[in-house]
Order: sequence, then C-alpha cells, then structure tokens
Amino acid sequence: MTQELTRPEPSTPTRQFTVLLSPTRRGARLARLLAAAHLGAWGLPSEAAAHIVAELAANAVVHGRVRGRDFQLSLAVHGDTLLRIELTDTRGDRLPATRPGNLARPATDAESGRGLLIVEALADRWGVAPGPVPRKVVWAEIDLVR
Repeated sequence: MTQELTRPEPSTPTRQFTVLLSPTRRGARLARLLAAAHLGAWGLPSEAAAHIVAELAANAVVHGRVRGRDFQLSLAVHGDTLLRIELTDTRGDRLPATRPGNLARPATDAESGRGLLIVEALADRWGVAPGPVPRKVVWAEIDLVR
C-alpha cells in the first residue's frame, strides 16, 4: 500500500456520487451506509470501501470538524478498474501523517488511533490533497481489477 501527499485525480469517472453530511456521528454512519448502498447498486464489492469510508468519515467528524461546516463524501468509479473515495473536511490545517510506513502505532490499550492504519491496510493507495483554504481531501483508491 502506498501513501502520497497529493495525487492527481484519475480520468473522468464513469460513475460518481457526492453528498454533503453533517460532521456528527450520525453523519459518519450515514456516509458508510450510503457508500455501501451505492457500490452495491453499481454491482461493486463494498466491504473494504465501506470500512475505508467509515474510518475517513470518523476522522472528518473527530479531527476535521468545524461547527456549522459539513464534510463531503465522494465516490468515483473510473472504468471498471478503479474506485476513488474522497472525504473533504474544512480543517486543512490538520493534516494526517502520510509518509509511507510512518503512521504512529497506538498503544495496545489505546481506544483510538487505528483509523488510518485500517485505511492503509485496505486501500491500494491513499493520501491527502490540500484543498482551497480551509479544506483538505483525504482520499483512498481501490483497484477493482486484481
């Protein structure tokens, strides 16, 4: 799995879904449910993608929350080969660690701190793209053809 600070967006998607959600636990849960529903309707495997969405949405709610500003979930399928997941929040000043193999390992008794480790394990690539101030996009890609 590779991680990158920025990565150009792939070619024009053949299928796309975007939604704004409230930066709450309910919004994070809805992000996961909507991702699973859309991927299922598109006939694509959704288990790994739903886990990735759940972790990135939870991070957007916990670390990227600004009162009164929503976060955005985007799913894009490029041909039959690539699924790109993007979570955009309005805390561009709070970037996650993204150097390969440099994610901090939480203590074994810690109750949090494993979200990006899960993303790293499930995604083929992931990274962070600074957006127009004050936003950032945390993205993950899953190769659909193995």
